[in-house]
Parts: sequence; structure tokens; C-alpha cells
Amino acid sequence: MKLNIPIFLTAFRVVLIPFFVLAFYLPIPSAPFITTLIFFIAGVTDWFDGYLARRLKQTTRFGAFLDPVADKVMVVAALVLIVEYQHSFWVTVPAIIMISREIIISALREWMAELGERNKVAVSWMGKVKTTSQMLALGGLLWRYNVYMEILGIILLYVAAILTVWSMLQYLKAAKGSLLDDLES
Repeated sequence: MKLNIPIFLTAFRVVLIPFFVLAFYLPIPSAPFITTLIFFIAGVTDWFDGYLARRLKQTTRFGAFLDPVADKVMVVAALVLIVEYQHSFWVTVPAIIMISREIIISALREWMAELGERNKVAVSWMGKVKTTSQMLALGGLLWRYNVYMEILGIILLYVAAILTVWSMLQYLKAAKGSLLDDLES
């Protein structure tokens, strides 16, 4: 395996995850800010590693595997921490929707890759919009700066949940023919 800058950035994101969780539980007033800063750094490295991989022509199969794993683990960790902190039905439901979607689409992509049709379920623009709204929601809910930021974070969490379901339906629709073909055989 060739270690390049994009893979290094992705691996760095994986290394940030335990520090992210630890920062969330720090018994200091600036813990929410530190947690959000780590989350923001992870988000920036996510954008930057993909950009560099394409720009420097350093895309690898390992990077294509590790990048979404790092993304999903960071997002799931953030959702679990927020649910634990908020301890509210109104936050738990969209979190479960988002985590479930990530599992379903990851399994769908793996299955489609096995069929040689992974390109049918490649990341779409809707997936990118979903991710952006999700990151903004999670950032606001992690920071907990004031009640207005938390309310905005919860609103954005619902926007992200709606986009999550919508993008999942798009991916399932794109894979529909392959799914139905397999059921018929």
C-alpha cells in the first residue's frame, strides 16, 4: 500500500475520533467548543483528502474504502454523543434514521460492487447536500453555544433526516433493476 497525502488525511480523521469523543466528555466549560473544533477539522480533512486525491491523481482502492468508513464512524459517533446528551425523542428519531440509512446504503454499495454495478450507486449531488446539512446540524448540536443554536441544530437535523431518506430512496431506485433481477433469479 502506498501512503499518500489523501490517505494520510483520511487516517488522521480516524485518529481524531477518540479525541473527539474524549473532548465531548471533558469537564471544562470549553468542551463543546473543542469537540466542535475537532469535528470541523475532520470535516475539512474529509473535503480536502478527496480534492487532493483527484487533483494529484492519487486515488487508491484503499483510500476509496477508508474515506467513507472514517466519515461514517465520525458521524455515527457524533449522533450517539448528541443523542446521549439531549436524551430526547426528538433527537433520537432522526439519529436512528440517519444511522440506519448509512448501514443500508453501505450494504447496498457493497452488494452492487459485488455485481460489478457500483457506479449505479455512486455518491450523488443529493448525498452531498444531505451531508452538508447533516454536518451543520451536528456542529450546532455539538457546540451547544446557546438555546437558539440548539434549536437551529435540531431543525437542521430534521432537514438532514428528510434529505437522508430522500437520498436513500434515490440510491434504491438506481439499484432497483439489479435488486429485482436478483429476486427473480
